[in-house]
Amino acid sequence: MLFGDEHVRRYEETDGEVGHDWEKGAPCLILTTKGRKTGEDRKFALIYQFDDENNPVIVASKGGAPEDPGWYKNLQANPEVKAQVKADKFTARARTIDGEERAKLWEKLAAVWPDYNEYAKKTDREIPVVVLERV
Repeated sequence: MLFGDEHVRRYEETDGEVGHDWEKGAPCLILTTKGRKTGEDRKFALIYQFDDENNPVIVASKGGAPEDPGWYKNLQANPEVKAQVKADKFTARARTIDGEERAKLWEKLAAVWPDYNEYAKKTDREIPVVVLERV
């Protein structure tokens, strides 16, 4: 099973042939953010689903930790990101969603990664759901 930097490396080397289909069949993409303190590129393999407009949607769960993951804090500071879905590489603007849109997409993501529902029970924060809109 691939994790962290090794997951990113293998995914990028193979255009997602290795690493796109992850644990329990959950699909992954590569998200590249600018470090909010360093300005350096930071890459993460994250589970995703598409919204109705074919934009990838990701969840900032951090396993239900009380604070948001670093990659989410990075995109709050600079919402312009790069993403890779298999061989498709593109620039996107990250947008955190709420209300009905969030509820609908949360269900879609939890269908491929049911642990998200468990993570939500472990934390008092509303776990952010983020749409990556191509620019």
